[in-house]
Amino acid sequence: MNIALCHYRVGETDGVSLEMDKWKKVLENMGHKVYFIAGSTGTSNGHVIPEMNYRFKEDLKIERNAYLKLEDYQDEDELIKATRRQALKIEEALKKILIKNKINLIIPNNILSIGRSIPTAMAFTNVIKELGIRCIGHHHDFYWERDNFSQPTCNFVRKALEEYYPPKDDLISHVVINSIVQKELKARRNLDSVVIPNVFDFDEKLWNVDDYNKDFREKLGIKDNDILMLQATRVTNRKAIELAIDVIGEMQKEENRKILEEAKLYNGKSFNGNSRIVLLLAGMIETADDYVERLKTRAKESNVELLFINNLVEHSRCVKNNNKIYSLWDTYVFADIITYPSIQEGWGNQFLEGLFAKRPMLVFEYDVYKEDIKEKGFKVISLGDKYELDECGLAKVNEGIIKRAAGECIKLLIDKDYRKKMVEENFRLGSEFLSLESLEKKLKSIV
Repeated sequence: MNIALCHYRVGETDGVSLEMDKWKKVLENMGHKVYFIAGSTGTSNGHVIPEMNYRFKEDLKIERNAYLKLEDYQDEDELIKATRRQALKIEEALKKILIKNKINLIIPNNILSIGRSIPTAMAFTNVIKELGIRCIGHHHDFYWERDNFSQPTCNFVRKALEEYYPPKDDLISHVVINSIVQKELKARRNLDSVVIPNVFDFDEKLWNVDDYNKDFREKLGIKDNDILMLQATRVTNRKAIELAIDVIGEMQKEENRKILEEAKLYNGKSFNGNSRIVLLLAGMIETADDYVERLKTRAKESNVELLFINNLVEHSRCVKNNNKIYSLWDTYVFADIITYPSIQEGWGNQFLEGLFAKRPMLVFEYDVYKEDIKEKGFKVISLGDKYELDECGLAKVNEGIIKRAAGECIKLLIDKDYRKKMVEENFRLGSEFLSLESLEKKLKSIV
């Protein structure tokens, strides 16, 4: 079968792009021919429809007027006309690609669920019906989970959310990534769906130091006896990176540094008075407000060093403007602990990556983690499952939890055997429950 995997972007380091790579690999192993269709292709190959790009100017204008304030168009009718014009361009390009490549099955990722581009959702729905092509909507996120997509400015947008996110049609079946939204989709739209969680290839070669990445720490000015805490996700509000800052701030206190200085680190290095604890932020900055500035303020107050390195990190290794670019996987090789304090996730790609990288993880127990992941027995440094927002709009948890988490981090930095037992067991559980083999079994039942 010829299958098209579709999204606003592919070949980047966001969770949806990474998951599409895994689906492509599994589907091709099953004997299918797989194509990417997207607004941008990053480091991957695929067909590009520029109007689908999540940064396309007219699309952003429509989105702003649909959800923030209807001010750039004369009235609702003008917004409708602009949306339909944009949708028609996408329809025409999409039809050409599907017909030319004799596509039998189309798999839109988030296009028919998150609410972010009404023209794209409208175009895909129209083309699916016109060509009679079978569709599996792969829904990672839904509009009702996002404040910025669940407050329509007019009736047209309200009706569009009901009609296209996701659409009801016999040609379209639905895949969701956790059991919470499976129940929500049934309750809201009376639509049945199959749960397919995010997965990882636990059989691939482990990430290690090699000739390409061996200069990573040196390039960042990080010494061998500095401690690297890695935040590999995008930098956006719901990732609650401030909680990682709070834990590192606690680790920086004199009594905790003293513990680190008096013991050898797990890797044989000696932490001393000049050693640093650095929070490395590898992902793209995607926030519409001053979240980054608030993070920097929190870090300064807590004596925590932040290092933003997204300009040096891509989906895959490459050279850009004569600069050596590392892959996202290279960042894990040099991390001592993974920070994953997200307060909201559809599943959790960074969690999977941390399992594979065999690194301890600092985790806030968000709803999906509690519902679908925790039961499998993974061991993490827990930040609990309750938070509130402070006067700056940043997440905070009980101070006792922060102290306990910092103590657990320190133990995992100095107790080699304890650390090894934790990460090896987590890797084993990941291989058992969240592998590409488990994905193939699921896909064979629906494709």
